[in-house]
Amino acid sequence: MNKIPLSIVILAKNEEKRIPDCLKSVLGWAEEVIVIDDDSTDKTRDVALGMGVRVLRKKMNIEGEHRNWAYSRAGHKWVFSLDADERMTEELKREIGETLATPHEFGAFTVPRRNFIGGYWIRGGGLYPSPQLKLFKKDKFKWEEVEVHPRAFLEGECGHLKNDLIHYTYRDWQDFLNKLNKQTTLEARKWFKLSLENPKKARYKMNVLHALWRTMDRFVRTFFAKKGYRDGFTGFMVAYFAGLYQIVSYAKYRELAKKG
Repeated sequence: MNKIPLSIVILAKNEEKRIPDCLKSVLGWAEEVIVIDDDSTDKTRDVALGMGVRVLRKKMNIEGEHRNWAYSRAGHKWVFSLDADERMTEELKREIGETLATPHEFGAFTVPRRNFIGGYWIRGGGLYPSPQLKLFKKDKFKWEEVEVHPRAFLEGECGHLKNDLIHYTYRDWQDFLNKLNKQTTLEARKWFKLSLENPKKARYKMNVLHALWRTMDRFVRTFFAKKGYRDGFTGFMVAYFAGLYQIVSYAKYRELAKKG
């Protein structure tokens, strides 16, 4: 099979156990595969090099900035951004090959993702199809250079692919909580920085009543409006953690504000 003119850019940190399956899903299909290693302390780099891919090492400080730097290293104009916990399906690879071989005006494409906790595919709570902007022309697309939840900036129209990308989002509930802890810390830092730049907006957005409202609202929307209840107890926990994210972020923000 002829390889398609596409760069796969994989961001990884301490992923020696999961990166082999990630790489296997794209090797022999795309012309270029690059692993951006975020100062791993395990054998992530050795595993990737042993599988014959290019490895670049760079510590992530600001997510958006890190991603933009990584994509700028791609040798092809079309880039697919893949994480070490994601897997390309054969159906999606065929669709991408056909899409890139067909004339179109799109500068990027979203891809639906199947998100998993352990071996369980979460279908409710807004986690499926959960389209993500993954395929793009590198000169038409940039991420906002902020630490958490960067916005996507695209020149031109965005298309939508139909076949799924597999995403092993969380290994287990402990992994879910570990990531929640990290993300809420980044969220709190973002709001603390805003409080220094725009105190009025920070006071309006980050106060106990607003935080409690967002906590309840996020749970209700995730479990009921987005049909998280279809996933039973797992769906309840996903909705509970979605609400918990809001109040924990606020608690950490208060702590930062008190410390100054």
